[in-house]
Amino acid sequence: MRTIAEINDKIKKGKAVVFTAEELIELVEEEGVSKSAEKVDVVTTGTMGPMCSSGAYFNIGQGKPKMKLGGGKATLNDVPVYTAFAAADFFLGSNALPDNDPRNKIYPGRFAYGGGHVIEDLVAGKDLKFIASAYGTDCYPRRELSTLINIRDMNQAILFNPRNLYQNYNVAVNRTDRVIYTYMGILKPNLGNASYSSAGQLSPLLKDPSYRTIGIGTRVFLGGGVGYIAWWGTQHNTMVEFDQNGIPTEPAGTAALIGDLKQMSPEWLKGASFTGYGASLAVGVGVPIPILNEEICFNASLSNEDISAPIVDYGSDYPQAWSRDLGSATYAELMSGTIRVRDKEVPTSSLSSYPRARRIAGILKEWIEEGKFYLTERVAEFPGPGSGYDCRPLKERPI
Repeated sequence: MRTIAEINDKIKKGKAVVFTAEELIELVEEEGVSKSAEKVDVVTTGTMGPMCSSGAYFNIGQGKPKMKLGGGKATLNDVPVYTAFAAADFFLGSNALPDNDPRNKIYPGRFAYGGGHVIEDLVAGKDLKFIASAYGTDCYPRRELSTLINIRDMNQAILFNPRNLYQNYNVAVNRTDRVIYTYMGILKPNLGNASYSSAGQLSPLLKDPSYRTIGIGTRVFLGGGVGYIAWWGTQHNTMVEFDQNGIPTEPAGTAALIGDLKQMSPEWLKGASFTGYGASLAVGVGVPIPILNEEICFNASLSNEDISAPIVDYGSDYPQAWSRDLGSATYAELMSGTIRVRDKEVPTSSLSSYPRARRIAGILKEWIEEGKFYLTERVAEFPGPGSGYDCRPLKERPI
């Protein structure tokens, strides 16, 4: 029907027709897939929730005399950073914790401040404390550094997330008789609550489940700025079952994302603390889906009633890697406030913010309509369903 180049030409001329995923659902209900596909050029998506596999790398430049961070140690606001790249580069992971954090020695731990909070403070423009030590060399003689540093002072500050946008993640419940603390939040005993983390009908990889438009090089809304899909993400899994709508019935695809942290905003990058589990980072992401044909339009128009997520027991099955079928729930059921699990009504809550996902889709729509954001051609496709990429368990061998 149309190409990305043709869509970009319409964006340039201010004639592109852009709908959010929610708006497309309503249009397809009224006019059907064929007419909607003819009318709409781009559909925007959005999600904002904890994405633990996130981080950032930095280059801070050299003072006088020069210092080699590589092989030494450094902290940013007392949170350790990884320095083994080179003289002035380091990486900060969202799960990093200060050395003096008691972790779960005082159970359940609070994890009040970690790498995700440092990233939020950086994009908020705060001065942070940077302390480093090195062993010294002839070309880099300095051994100690203690300074305040601001993101504006850095040469580069790059958000790099190896695994984001998990496609159709688990609904977490707890069938044991005790409270448990997980990355899906606090789960009450005896199916006392259910926790999920997805924007459902707005979630990017659920709107293009076979990756017909999303791939390496796709330009995206990332943390309030512009980013790109750098690769398929870690734990990308194509060897799963798909339902009649082409939606995976368990966690499947992921994406690795990259973007300039200096463009981003603390509104869309939030440090997160999970009681009894650890620190993380909530990331706002929006992906445009070009409507190139009717099939893509159909997938993008699937609603919360059409998309189901698997229910998993995090009390015993998940930690022990046991497989047990507890059924599934549609996102319409999840967002209604209760689901039924083993003949019991269970209250639900989401770690992902649907209102913020809606705002992201709306912002991305405005950017495209105003000619501030153009679509990109993929330089390579993601491995699609059945292509052999799976998420295998660790194969343990004696040392």
